Amino acid sequence: MKKRKTVIMGAAGRDFHNFNVFYKDNEDYEVVAFTATQIPNIDDRKYPSELAGKLYPDGIPIYDEKELTKLIKDHRIDEVVFSYSDVSHEYVMHKASEVQAAGANFIIMGAEQTMLKSKAPVIAVCAVRTGCGKSAATRRICQILKEAGKKVVAIRHPMPYGDLVKQKVQRFETYEDLDLHDCTIEEMEEYEPHIEQGTIVYAGVDYEAILRKAEGEADIIIWDGGNNDLPFYKPDVHITLVDPHRPGHEVTFYPGETNLILADIVIISKEEFADAENIIKVKDNIKKTNPKASVIDASLHITVENLERIKGRRVLAVEDGPTVTHGGMTYGAAVMAARKYGSSILVDPRPFAVGSIKETFKKYPGIDNLLPAMGYGRKQVLELEETINKADCDTVIIGTPIDLGKIIKINKPIVRAKYELQEISKPGLKDIISGLIRLY
Repeated sequence: MKKRKTVIMGAAGRDFHNFNVFYKDNEDYEVVAFTATQIPNIDDRKYPSELAGKLYPDGIPIYDEKELTKLIKDHRIDEVVFSYSDVSHEYVMHKASEVQAAGANFIIMGAEQTMLKSKAPVIAVCAVRTGCGKSAATRRICQILKEAGKKVVAIRHPMPYGDLVKQKVQRFETYEDLDLHDCTIEEMEEYEPHIEQGTIVYAGVDYEAILRKAEGEADIIIWDGGNNDLPFYKPDVHITLVDPHRPGHEVTFYPGETNLILADIVIISKEEFADAENIIKVKDNIKKTNPKASVIDASLHITVENLERIKGRRVLAVEDGPTVTHGGMTYGAAVMAARKYGSSILVDPRPFAVGSIKETFKKYPGIDNLLPAMGYGRKQVLELEETINKADCDTVIIGTPIDLGKIIKINKPIVRAKYELQEISKPGLKDIISGLIRLY
C-alpha cells in the first residue's frame, strides 16, 4: 500500500502530540514536514530523530507555514493535518481552501482520537479562547483537591521552543527547575504559579511518557490547558472557561467551541468587569450549545500592593503575551489595575519598542496602550527589557503571573497585578467536582 504523504500544520504543541500518538511508527503514512506559525523562531528546525521514531532517522523538517502551498505541490502531499489552536472558524476554513486548492485533503483529528487514557482521575481545565483565566482556575482546583487530602500533579499543555530532545519530559518543583530547563517567559508564566502553590507540574513533548511519570506521584492529575486547545488526556471532569469580555467567541473559535460542547462544568470568569448584556449573551450560547453543563459565575479578583505608585501616575501596563497577541484581548490585569486604582495615563509603548517587540506590534496591530511580555528566547527577553526601560512612564504594572522583575532589570518602580478566581454562584467548584469524582 502506498504511504499517504502528510504535512502537519502546528505551533510546537498540538502538532507534535498528534504526530506522537497517531503518525509515529505508522507505516501507512509518511510525514513529510511540519509547518509552524504563531510562535517566533520555531520554523527552520527539525523534529528530531530521537523523538520521531524508527521511520524518520533524519528527523522531520519544520517549515514556515508560508511555504505550505509550495510543500503540497512539490511533494505531492495527500493530506494536511490542522493541529493548532485559538483561531476563528473562518480562519480554519481559509486554510482548508488553501490546502484543497493546492491538491490535498484537509484533516482535523477527532477529539478522543488523540486523548491518552490515564490510570489516575483527570480533571481538564480548558477554555474557549486564550486568556479566559485557566491558570487561576487551575490553581483554585488544585487548592480544593489538596484540602481534600489529595496528591495533585498538574500537567501543562506543551510550550517546547528549545531543544526538543532535552524537553521530552520536564518536571518542575522548585524555582531552580525553571533555570535548569532554560524556560521562556511564557513557560515561567505557567509554571511559576504552580511552584508558588507547592504543586508539581510536568510538561514537555512526549505526553505519554509525561503521563506515566506523573501517575507515579498523583492521586489526581490536572490537565492545565493552553490556548483553547483540547485535552491530551481523556478527562473524568472537563471544565471549560468562557469570557464575557469576548461574547460570541465561545461558538466561533476553534477548537474552543468543541471544549464548550464537551464541558461538564462551564466557568464564566471576569464577571466583575463585564457588561451585563455580554454575560447574558454568553449564558444563552452555553445553554444552546451545552445545556447539560453546570455553570459557575466567577470573577478574577485583582490585587495590587503599593497603590501610591499607580494613583495619578503615568503607567506602562505589561500583560501576558499570548492573551493579547493571538488571544486578541485588548487589556489584561495590568490595564484593569491601572483603571481601577486611578492612573493618570496608560503610556503607549509602541514608540519605545525595539527589535522583535516592534515586530510584534506590526503583526498584531490591534494591541493598543499595553506591552505584551514577549520572551521566547534570551534575545527577545533583552529586547523586552530595553523597551520597558526606554518607556517614558512613572510606574510599570506587571499583569503577567510571574515576577518579571526577577528576570529582567527594570529601571522604574514596579507594581504586580495578581489575580485569583473567586466563585460568585453556588454550588461552587468544590461541590460540583465532588459530585463528579470521589474526593472524600
